[in-house]
Amino acid sequence: MDIIKTTSIALVALRLNAMRSFLTMLGIIIGIASVIVMVSVSSGSKQEIEAQIDRLGSNVLSIRPGARMMGGRHGGSGTAAPLTEKHIKSLRNKFAFIEGISGSISATVPAVYGNNNWTTSVIGIHADYISVRQWVIEEGRNFTEREVKSGGKVALVGQDIIDKLFDGASPLGARIRIKNIPFTVIGTLQAKGASNWGRSYDDVIFIPISTSRMRVSGRQARSVPDNIGNLYLTVNLDRDIGIAEEDLREFLREIRKIAPGAQDDFNVANFSEFIRARNETSATLGLLLAATAAIALVVGGIGIMNIMLVSVTERTREIGLRLAVGARRKDILNQFLVEAVTLCLIGSLVGVALGVGTGELVKRLVDIPVLLNIPIIFIAISSAALVGIFFGFYPARKASRMNPIDALRYE
Repeated sequence: MDIIKTTSIALVALRLNAMRSFLTMLGIIIGIASVIVMVSVSSGSKQEIEAQIDRLGSNVLSIRPGARMMGGRHGGSGTAAPLTEKHIKSLRNKFAFIEGISGSISATVPAVYGNNNWTTSVIGIHADYISVRQWVIEEGRNFTEREVKSGGKVALVGQDIIDKLFDGASPLGARIRIKNIPFTVIGTLQAKGASNWGRSYDDVIFIPISTSRMRVSGRQARSVPDNIGNLYLTVNLDRDIGIAEEDLREFLREIRKIAPGAQDDFNVANFSEFIRARNETSATLGLLLAATAAIALVVGGIGIMNIMLVSVTERTREIGLRLAVGARRKDILNQFLVEAVTLCLIGSLVGVALGVGTGELVKRLVDIPVLLNIPIIFIAISSAALVGIFFGFYPARKASRMNPIDALRYE
């Protein structure tokens, strides 16, 4: 009996018991659909994390003042001696692996152009900041070193600022007021989108750090004449980021005169740690998904085996008749095996359709990144077929080994 004819007989048998066949397939349908949804959400989240890491930079280190102890009390983050221009100079002179380095002083203040005003994040930076944080200047130019040192009243604006203050028109050469101080827009920044916590990277204005320190930021930034706030630097890709981090930490302890065994009064954050954390999370999630898929398919397979055993019992006389008129035991085995595989394949196809549809629904309603993983679909369908073969073999073998005479006498 050829495979096409066997499949045709299997479909007829399944159609005769349509409700029972559907209920049997439910385990496979739910298992496959849940795997498709989970993998799609996981892949979408992974892609989003990778995009966030690309925005941060995998070879970027950030250094910020930490906490200090005052009379046995913890002063809190940022209460230690600030980082200054001298730190930047010392780090540049000490380490050749530093490709770019910049301070960052942030303040949330109103910006005004014409009749439009918008409260935004105004960040004072050095000229290297744009390359360190992997920003791209879309139009215009970056700050010059002279503008940074002299406190030039120039600004770079993000896409949100262009939309809010300039109604989408080019702002180059325009004068905006930040805390009532006029600044000339010399460049626009390419859009970066939103962070994982919903903050828009494009809702920002960059100005020279010296200007920010003396005119825009609060009293804390002005309390130290050369305060640079937080420090960001890029490490040459040929240098191991972990070793570079340790070298920087030891040197900062030395120049900040921290006693051996004492706690650091600064924090060094390695953005590549996000990559390692993401990889570990992805690996763990992959194992959980694999376990979930295996359990779902095994449960579905047990249901397939159970219903096939019932089917074999109900069709005992049919099996005996076929054997009596010349059907080979191999034909009986193939017939029931094909029925089991067909059940699993139909269930997997319905499960894939349900999973893809649910993924799209989640993407639209919950605004969660969802990325359809095509290889997983083929793996799911193939796994369902293997489950049908594995769990359908015993009932099929039982049917093929029946004695024709006993089968014909079965009531």
